[in-house]
Amino acid sequence: MCVRMLPISLRPNGRRAVIVGGGNVAARKAESLAGAGFQIFVVAERIGDRLRAILRESEGAFVQRQYRLGDLEQAGIVIAATDDAALNARIVTDARAVRALVCDAVDPQRGDFTMAATQHIGELTISVDSGGSSPAFARRIVRELTDRLDSSYADAVRTLSRMRAYVKETFPSTERGAILRALAERPVAELATARRSLVCATRRSALAMIQSRIVAARLAERGIATSFLPITTTGDRDQQTALDRFGSVGVFVTELEHALREGRADYAVHSCKDLAGTLPDDMRIAAIARREDPRDAFCSERYEQFELLPAGSVVGTSSHRRRAQLAALRGDLRYEILRGNVDTRLRKLAAGEYDAIVVAMAGLKRLGSACAHVVPFPIDRVVPAVGQGALAIEMRAGDQRLRELLYEAVNDLESELCVCAERAALQVMRAGCSAPLGVHAYICADKVAIEGAYVPPGGSLSRARLERACATTAQAEALGTELAAHLNGAAVAARGLER
Repeated sequence: MCVRMLPISLRPNGRRAVIVGGGNVAARKAESLAGAGFQIFVVAERIGDRLRAILRESEGAFVQRQYRLGDLEQAGIVIAATDDAALNARIVTDARAVRALVCDAVDPQRGDFTMAATQHIGELTISVDSGGSSPAFARRIVRELTDRLDSSYADAVRTLSRMRAYVKETFPSTERGAILRALAERPVAELATARRSLVCATRRSALAMIQSRIVAARLAERGIATSFLPITTTGDRDQQTALDRFGSVGVFVTELEHALREGRADYAVHSCKDLAGTLPDDMRIAAIARREDPRDAFCSERYEQFELLPAGSVVGTSSHRRRAQLAALRGDLRYEILRGNVDTRLRKLAAGEYDAIVVAMAGLKRLGSACAHVVPFPIDRVVPAVGQGALAIEMRAGDQRLRELLYEAVNDLESELCVCAERAALQVMRAGCSAPLGVHAYICADKVAIEGAYVPPGGSLSRARLERACATTAQAEALGTELAAHLNGAAVAARGLER
């Protein structure tokens, strides 16, 4: 009958290992136990030279005499390694009486455990256990395995140990397992040489921190820990002024770029919609993370849908873009400024300051926030802001190695193609992140579709939609440029008709 064993790794934690016997078998057991850090105590009438050498090196103790019952006091584990089967059986019984685990070297089936053949490579321990049937064969397998493994495996284990502590400290329990499983599957050479840490500049809000941890999780899967540098931006300090009245772009971005420029951070995580169409010359986007739901959401505690709002209802929104498109749908409503983070806006809604508000679905989902009625607007009714729902990872220009690392760890190709198309349109329109411009691209079968909505100064809403096959970012940018031309042309034509 095959008796199955449960391999475990046992920490010594100051335990005493008692070995009864002084021959070669006892020496092999003593060598393994001493190597693991156990305190060794040997009882035997005769002690061989090999065992004496192991005891000297490990500072183990011994007595030369016959075995006595009291020899097992304070023993954590016991090895019965004499040539006398009856004595070994007695030792097994005595060990169990004092609640010590015992190994019978003569009859492995009689004891509580067998000792695996073991080899240490740094913090990595390789063990093979034959259940006591062939210790020599187990030692051969360990030898063959260790011949194939170099010191990089020990370095990889050190990375995994370091990252396990970091992941436990940084991420909620629901996310840790997936991160550590992904990390363990990375190539050994990559784990062995993983860069230890990076610093991420981020806004202080709860949503911004969640977004930054999303990026940090992807880096953690590559063995890279992230520490966070929370920063209060101009837009965070002033939550009363409408965004389109600040007179400049980058109200949520500039201070983070300063941190990058000054070397206080290695990368910054932004809601992509907060970025200007053109970055400063010394900055670049390193990656675009996988996009969350890009749509705008109708939120109300009383009314189930936007269409059911009574005439004159107050709708809160911080976006000129949203106000322009919503007014085109319902000109009979009052649109008033709404500032603050997502939870603050929902509290104002719950307090009755607004009949409804419009916020980004991505923020609601990432925060796990909601109200009584949440209904996303279809893209063809309210076109989202450029980059809405996507995260942009910004860094200093010039560090190609860091750029490659961030791109490989974080970038999502479909999101990148779509955001590149949108930002190209933004650049051509020369519009800021708070302009009344909506542009959204998405994958449609094997093509990229892009939709735009724009309200020029003193003009009316114009819309356009295009669809092209785009395999590269250059092709996506060309598509965005073409959409901008259509929007500009429609705006010019509309102004001519109005005159």
